[in-house]
Amino acid sequence: MNSLQSTSLINFNSLFFLSDIEVGKHFYLELNGITFHGQVLVVSSIVILIVFIFSFLGTSNKNIIPNGWQNFMESVVEFIKDIAVNQLGESAYRPWLPFIGTIFLFVFGCNWAGAVIPWKLIKLNEGEFAAPTNDINTTVALALLTSFTYFYAGFTTKGFGYFKRYIEPTPILLPINILEDFTKPLSLSFRLFGNVLADELTVSVLTVLVPLFIPLPVMLLGVFASSVQALIFSTLAGAYIAESVEGH
Repeated sequence: MNSLQSTSLINFNSLFFLSDIEVGKHFYLELNGITFHGQVLVVSSIVILIVFIFSFLGTSNKNIIPNGWQNFMESVVEFIKDIAVNQLGESAYRPWLPFIGTIFLFVFGCNWAGAVIPWKLIKLNEGEFAAPTNDINTTVALALLTSFTYFYAGFTTKGFGYFKRYIEPTPILLPINILEDFTKPLSLSFRLFGNVLADELTVSVLTVLVPLFIPLPVMLLGVFASSVQALIFSTLAGAYIAESVEGH
């Protein structure tokens, strides 16, 4: 009995301290007494800067007939718009396009930063640079942001009537409907974290074992998988928002 209680306590503590999960070595930055994961902060800042630069280049010299960077950025926006329209419909997608686009570009940029840039060439005293999305803290933050957004979408469109969904079609389903709101961010965060981490570990192991040509196809597959994960995350974000505003 005591063994069972101890096991249950360990499992509970493991879930409670989810943000303490670490894979590999990290380096940390101290700022006003607050500790940050340095590799996440630095690489995320680089990704955000690149997105801003691309956006600036695409909008600094706009023409009626797009060309160059403007053509590229309009293609990106059209792609993100298709994601939003497919999930929310032509009449409801526009207010949520900036959020879905931001999620897609950030996850896409972070995943590619880990799959394309050879961070291991940069030697640090402790830890190493990597994709921010291979840190569980980053993916949990993105998943919680998505959850808050679809709660906000439902509440602003339906008011307190939004909470009727928890007792429909029958009040018996109330516990299951509440549990669903916990499983959504869990599945979002662990899916992205697991896939990105597994790809980086696979490439690292193959590079050590067969350092020449064998890892290249796996690296290309990782680039493709990184793009797919960004698409899946943003599509699910749009689907959850659509579910919240459905029937309005």
